[in-house]
Amino acid sequence: MTELGNSPASRDIAYVMHPYTNLKKHQDTGPIIIERGEGVYVYDDGGKQYIEAMAGLWCTALGFNEERLVQAAAKQMRELPYYHIFASKTTMPVIDLAEKLITMAPAPMSKVFFANSGSEANDTVVKLVWYYNNALGRPEKKKIISRIKGYHGVTVASASMTGLPANHADFDLPIANIKHTDCPHHWLFAEDGETEADFATRLAANLEQMILDEGPDTVAAFIAEPIMGAGGVILPPETYFEKVQAVLKKYDILMIADEVICGFGRTGEPWGCQSFNIQPDILSCAKALSSAYLPISAVMVNEKVAEVVSNNSGKIGTFGHGYTYTGHPVSAAVALETLNIYEERNLFEHVKSVAHHLQDGLRRFADHPIVGEVRGTGLIAAVHLSPDRASRKMFDPSLAIAPHVFSRAQDHGVITRAIGMDVVAFSPPLIITGEQLDQVVERFGRALDDTHAWLKQEGHM
Repeated sequence: MTELGNSPASRDIAYVMHPYTNLKKHQDTGPIIIERGEGVYVYDDGGKQYIEAMAGLWCTALGFNEERLVQAAAKQMRELPYYHIFASKTTMPVIDLAEKLITMAPAPMSKVFFANSGSEANDTVVKLVWYYNNALGRPEKKKIISRIKGYHGVTVASASMTGLPANHADFDLPIANIKHTDCPHHWLFAEDGETEADFATRLAANLEQMILDEGPDTVAAFIAEPIMGAGGVILPPETYFEKVQAVLKKYDILMIADEVICGFGRTGEPWGCQSFNIQPDILSCAKALSSAYLPISAVMVNEKVAEVVSNNSGKIGTFGHGYTYTGHPVSAAVALETLNIYEERNLFEHVKSVAHHLQDGLRRFADHPIVGEVRGTGLIAAVHLSPDRASRKMFDPSLAIAPHVFSRAQDHGVITRAIGMDVVAFSPPLIITGEQLDQVVERFGRALDDTHAWLKQEGHM
């Protein structure tokens, strides 16, 4: 028998700080230890099987045992396990991956910068925007507008753009030059009787007023996820991005698309931009770029931005930005193989063919006594919990309803994600089958019923 003090769980409690975890409570309960994965399933150290309906953190698109990615990593490890791309050096995996990304971009792009995570990519975006405007002789044009409930990472600059209070509290964030405009969640924030199009018009007008109040000569860029992921899987209302982009164009403000979650088939299109008619000047991507098998992210910039950055580096004598692992050859090789698999298996069309199992299945709960709204597209969705959908009332936060539903779903063998106290999210691997999605929906339904029964028993309904 293993003594508690030497068990993996106790070592974890002693030495690991777990993101997005109540660390004090965690000391008492400990983590679930995931030991292995196969397809859309993961298994804990007790042998229990779970359908991983979040693809880890929105990212493991090809599931948990894609042998081709293992082989791609091993092959590159043997040939060249590491090299940098500083000082006019590079490697073939980096060249091939950059070329591949440029050819599949949702809008004409010119250059690619590689990093290691979505946070690093978006931190790089901030620096590029500032560098770009300094190069153009516009030192005051530096402000970047994000959105309330938007999520762009956890580094100092990317966490500042993130519009979630927990990412700012006691971290002394946000930094200067980051602003936040309205969250485009129609169900929660629309006025009574306001259509999606009217709501979008109001939000675009509010954005324009913010730009005017700040001074158009001080506003450099607007950053947005096509679908807001960690903020609650919030889809844009009809006509939203068309109207927002018209405002940006009017004041010479760059459009940045954060495709870290939506990119590479999550919506059924290669990019979320293609699902919502977004024409970005700059695009960041990560997660499914390598099916999360190795850390890698990318920033693509169009020729307008690339030319200015290139010319300015000539003036300075160097482009003074990069990471030790920028363009890591093993990560790049795995990412390239991932993109090849997506194409060969026609995986984005597969998403379209099975998405109705998730979307229609979850919408069957739209009238459930504790559900306020069901939303989503492709293989990304959310159930917003509410005791009274008509009034859009939320549960008392102390009840932690979404974590309760998440926990009950986990008991039933499906891993979702609780976002805040009110939202349960879904983002399964893209390889999932219709039958497996039906199982996700059925098990989640049981979790909803369990939670409803608990609420009634405790006198909360």
